[in-house]
Amino acid sequence: MKTILITGVSSGIGRATAKLFLENNWRVVGLDISPSPSDLKDKILFFQCNVVNRGEVLKVFKALRRENIFIDALFSSAGILRMGKFEEIDLKEHIAEIDINFKGVVNCIFIFKPLLKRGSAIVNMSSLSALYGTPELAVYSATKSAVKSLTESLNIEFEKYGVYVCDVIVDYVKTPMVLNAKNIATSVRRLGVTITPEKVANTVFYAVDKGKRVHHYVGLKAKALNFLAKLFPFMSRFLARLLAFK
Repeated sequence: MKTILITGVSSGIGRATAKLFLENNWRVVGLDISPSPSDLKDKILFFQCNVVNRGEVLKVFKALRRENIFIDALFSSAGILRMGKFEEIDLKEHIAEIDINFKGVVNCIFIFKPLLKRGSAIVNMSSLSALYGTPELAVYSATKSAVKSLTESLNIEFEKYGVYVCDVIVDYVKTPMVLNAKNIATSVRRLGVTITPEKVANTVFYAVDKGKRVHHYVGLKAKALNFLAKLFPFMSRFLARLLAFK
């Protein structure tokens, strides 16, 4: 039986991905700072863990190593989103985004790498906002751009180990993080929120099972905007302004 480790497993994309892999007879190791969701409690090997805390992640690593559990796929889904004007968001919230969205990814890749089998995959959760910084999502965009760059670097570095590294790039997803946000960015209203966590999970499964590309785009909007940005690089700033300002 193959094993996937998923961070942010208790809700949204992480939860949907866990369900899909379980349906396909994978063993799921789930990490989240929140308790395990009741519908997955007896189906996954769950660790309540803050991915920002290196010590907590190391405890999970040691527990898996004791049980001789190796990993066929690592999916870093844990993340937070804070929307609003840069100066109106508390500095602590900005730092939390950097810690969870980027430091958490680095922690998990670095610590769990010894458990990754040859032929395994690392899938990171990036965002359409990584292509060009998005107003009202300034720090979030920066963290996802960092994840995208990390993915590109490790895709080359880890090739010698037989480990495939890629990311998933999507616009706004119907998750509590977006739907229940205190502030809604103008770009959310312009683009709409149409992508489901299940659609993203399908892309993650494809990336792990058959993926070869470095970047996997989810949905027509993400694919179209990426195409335009590549074909007309000078339009990236124009499109960001168009989507972000009333």
